[in-house]
Amino acid sequence: MDNRMYVEFDSISSNESLARVMAAAFLTKLDPTLEEVDDVKTAVSEAVTNAIIHGYENGEGTVSMECLIHNNEFTVIVSDKGVGIEDIEKAKEPLYTTREEEERSGMGFSFMEIFMDSLLVESEPFKGTKVTMKKKIGRL
Repeated sequence: MDNRMYVEFDSISSNESLARVMAAAFLTKLDPTLEEVDDVKTAVSEAVTNAIIHGYENGEGTVSMECLIHNNEFTVIVSDKGVGIEDIEKAKEPLYTTREEEERSGMGFSFMEIFMDSLLVESEPFKGTKVTMKKKIGRL
């Protein structure tokens, strides 16, 4: 059975934990393991944090999160309408950050790739970024 959830929230750092919990709660329909829940929560946390810190540069904006379940595949899409990413491949490189002064590790996209089965980043400067991540739950 398919299912979908959509939520929009302000780009403030305290909403990162809200997004994590909502994605995890939605995911429970698939009866995931604790490891699978933790993987999704970590990936969602990274995507939402990127939208807030990099997309809106800690300024005002709106982040949207859509979660989809199709069979045993969980999809989460995190979007912003912020500054966008000029060079996606460069941004996906481990340790790359545009926020060195804030002691950012530059591992956000790397963590998303590690904890999810697939990662697609779409972005255009000054139009925003859309991060789509997928994970099969309950592998046999």
